[in-house]
Amino acid sequence: MFFEDLKLGMTVKIAPTVIEKEKMMAFARTYDPIPLHTDEAYAAASPFGKLIAPGVMSFMSVWARYLEVDFFGEELLAGKSTKIEWLKPVYADDVLTGKATITNLVPRNAKNGLAEITIEAYNQNGELVLADVTEAIVKCRPI
Repeated sequence: MFFEDLKLGMTVKIAPTVIEKEKMMAFARTYDPIPLHTDEAYAAASPFGKLIAPGVMSFMSVWARYLEVDFFGEELLAGKSTKIEWLKPVYADDVLTGKATITNLVPRNAKNGLAEITIEAYNQNGELVLADVTEAIVKCRPI
């Protein structure tokens, strides 16, 4: 979708994604090998009571589902930034769903604009577990 076609408040639903324990553990061992993600005994004695998913893995699981309904498609030029807030722990077998909303639009020049998307992800209990604000550079309609 071209920058001019985007409207503040546009929202798309993000399909559910399951945080599978094997994938969670593999991700943690490779990218975030701290005991809260990799050591069941350590995690059991922590305030969380069991292993928690790496935050980036939780976000990327939701992001992958967002890309199935992506606002921008081929008009995306580049990502500019992202800010993720982890609000509640995510555990193995949690089911995350969410929504993506256009929360800011800033024209930059005749060729592109800056679009801000806010993603909210909820677990199967309806608890907000993460929020993300991503800025993307999007093509303008050719003149």
